Amino acid sequence: MTKFSTMIGLIAVAAVGVTPVIAQTVSDDTVPTTSLNIPGNVQIFGDAKSNVYRPSATVNGEIITATDIEQRMALIRIANNNVELPPEELQRLRSQVFSNLIDEKLQIQEAKAAEITIDENVVNDQFARLATRFKQTPDQFSAYLASKGSSAAAVKQQIRGEFAWDRLLSRNIQSTTNVSTDEVQAVEKRLNEAKGQDEFHLGEIYLSATPENAAAVTENARKIIQALQAGGSFAAYARQFSEASTASVGGDLGWVKPALLPQSMADAASQMQPGQLVGPVEVPGGLSIMLMIDRRQVLTADPRDAVLSLKQISLDFPAGTTQARASELASQFAEATRGIAGCGGADAVAQKLGANVVSRDNIEMRQLPAPLQNTLVSLQIGQTTQPFGAANEGVSVLVLCGRDLPQTATTANLEQIEQRLLEEKVNKRAQRYLRDLRRDAVIEYS
Repeated sequence: MTKFSTMIGLIAVAAVGVTPVIAQTVSDDTVPTTSLNIPGNVQIFGDAKSNVYRPSATVNGEIITATDIEQRMALIRIANNNVELPPEELQRLRSQVFSNLIDEKLQIQEAKAAEITIDENVVNDQFARLATRFKQTPDQFSAYLASKGSSAAAVKQQIRGEFAWDRLLSRNIQSTTNVSTDEVQAVEKRLNEAKGQDEFHLGEIYLSATPENAAAVTENARKIIQALQAGGSFAAYARQFSEASTASVGGDLGWVKPALLPQSMADAASQMQPGQLVGPVEVPGGLSIMLMIDRRQVLTADPRDAVLSLKQISLDFPAGTTQARASELASQFAEATRGIAGCGGADAVAQKLGANVVSRDNIEMRQLPAPLQNTLVSLQIGQTTQPFGAANEGVSVLVLCGRDLPQTATTANLEQIEQRLLEEKVNKRAQRYLRDLRRDAVIEYS
């Protein structure tokens, strides 16, 4: 099962107006609406006040306050760089956050009933890791959250809920879910037949849907896409809205082969380029929003999987350097570094320029920005990249000191295949589990 992620974007509960489905009571074998004995000429009696948004509620006797909601809303503002949203959008967000808090309560309550406890030291450790992503101590991070209208307690409660649900699923679902040898071998066969074809590093936001609510879920998926295209964090939105087991790691599916994806996702991915966002894509049980993080070829070595040894020569610009002066300095720097004769000559050149030198080994090429990847792929050992940098910072070059090329894969990884199939089965059972908890919950709005 996945664990709580420490990525920056994942502390936020970024949200858009996705229609809550906590009242959904359709079982796996979905029954037609007519079986509920609903007349065609429905007449509504009384007013609708009982259905409007309320600022607080009790879930099986435990309170969710207006403060809880507003502190989670503050995390949304952090994730969206404090961009102001119109009042109607804020109201929709509050309703969604409210629904998510109800689910969180149900998950924690169910874990508690199963005598699963979360060590507070674990929660504090995760909170501390998040703080380091902001280059802050836990105390500084707590103060920062408070200054934004949230709190350390709100973030820790979310961490606590994710761990509780994860461990509950591990005990009650994963431990009783199996993948057969035949299933693994069938996928292995498809992978070997696909050798040389593309495989994808994907992010996914999965939204479950039924025939009855498909139109509403589709519209909500489009709103999420619009928010992401406007600069929203994919990881944060996935963590908040995705109903897949990968939600707690920002929707990251890792590297997957087309054979491991639903056909509709495989078809869409085959047309996508790194950085591209696509959706909503119809998949079994719902819809998916897809982000192509990267792509490569199945069971084939990729030069970008190389591990590099690099030296970086950096020249800092004085404070207040103008764009024109920066261009002049960069040109001089480029001329001086162009003649570097291997990594052994880098230090002498740097000394003449008054520049800094940093040596780093075991750098995965894929960790570097795409433009640098494209340059380094074609460099020979001892050559330098073109200068790169910014006018308000400085200019740098990388010298390629060594390259360990990836080994060509000859067979499919059976363990990865089994794990992927297991996650899919666990995910489906987890969705049913949570739906049953919603159905049986006693929720009183105040």
